[in-house]
This record gives sequence, structure tokens and C-alpha cells, in this order.
Amino acid sequence: MNKGKFIVFEGLDGSGTSTQSQLLQNAFVTDGKKVHLTCEPSPGPIGNMIRQAMQGRILFSKQDDKFDQQMAYLFAADRYDHLNNSIDGILKLVEDGFYVISTRYFFSSFAYHVTDSESSQLVRRLNSDFPNPDLLIYLDNPVESSIQRLNSRTVLDRYEQENKLRLVSDNYQKILSEYTGEKLVISAIKSKESIHAEIIKKVNSI
Repeated sequence: MNKGKFIVFEGLDGSGTSTQSQLLQNAFVTDGKKVHLTCEPSPGPIGNMIRQAMQGRILFSKQDDKFDQQMAYLFAADRYDHLNNSIDGILKLVEDGFYVISTRYFFSSFAYHVTDSESSQLVRRLNSDFPNPDLLIYLDNPVESSIQRLNSRTVLDRYEQENKLRLVSDNYQKILSEYTGEKLVISAIKSKESIHAEIIKKVNSI
């Protein structure tokens, strides 16, 4: 049995990662490939806890300066389960020949949970054992464009704020400049059809 591939979409909130991951899923299905679409936080028990914390439904600490640190630990725990659980873990599915598409992976922890050198060291340590995906696709969206798209949402989580998104954008640029794995960086302000066409061309090349 041929192994599948692990493909990750990253980008600022509102950059179109969900739309493009679904388009890629549809293309794989049309091609007759086995495909599994997932995301982080994962649909698992820790992932559900993270979602509630980000929406303010669960409070772990009254200290706002501890929130990113708490999230870094929780995301790492969720990521470990997402990769390794025996039911629908990413590594198992790839071995079984699935093309696994995930919206977000460890790159998001470096983007959203790093505010200084201390938090950078923590995130690096927590994520050091996780494997690189076969392909990272980054949708490069200006902060102003992300804010405009987010304004149409009914509920925003605490990471979907302008000052946070500017820091996240800077962190993503640093990650991308350092990352040596297979990657594709595309302007998110192009039409969704042209973005999808570039993605298909890159996926076929690997």
C-alpha cells in the first residue's frame, strides 16, 4: 500500500485556509484518492477544551499574560493526540494511504503563542518532536484584509483582534524564512480559483 501525504494550510484568521482546504479535498476525491480533512484545534477532547477556552467559556487563569503559555501547552497536547491516536490519528491515516489535509499545525503555535524569547523557547521545546508535513501551504493575507473578513463573523475569539494579528503576521514571516521543508506561499488576495490552481500544481509536483 502506498503512503499518503500530510498537507498543512496556514495563514491569518480570515485568509481562506478553510475554503482552500475544502477545494483541495474535493480535488482529491475527484481524483479517486482517499482523503481526510481535519484542523487544529482538533475535533478531539483536548481540542474541544481549547475552543471553549478561546471563546471564554472556560477560564484557566485570571492572569491574561499566562493565556498564551497555557494555550501552548494545550495545543501541544492536542497535537500529540491528533497525530498519534489509534482511531483517526494523522500518522496512522497517512500510513493507510490517506491524503490528510489539516488547517493549522505547529506553525500556528509559533505564530500565535510567541511574544518574546522566553515563549519562543517554550513553543520550540513543546513542538520539537512533531514531524514536518509533506507540504506547508501558507496563504499570505494582509492584516487589514483579515480584519475586514473577520468583521462579518458573529463571534470572534481572543486571537482575532487587530493588535494580536499584527504580531501573528510578523511571527509567520519569521517562521517561513526559517522553515526548510517543502512549502508554497501564495497571496491570499488572489481569486480562490487561481489560488487553488497554484496549489494543485504544487501538490502534483510532490
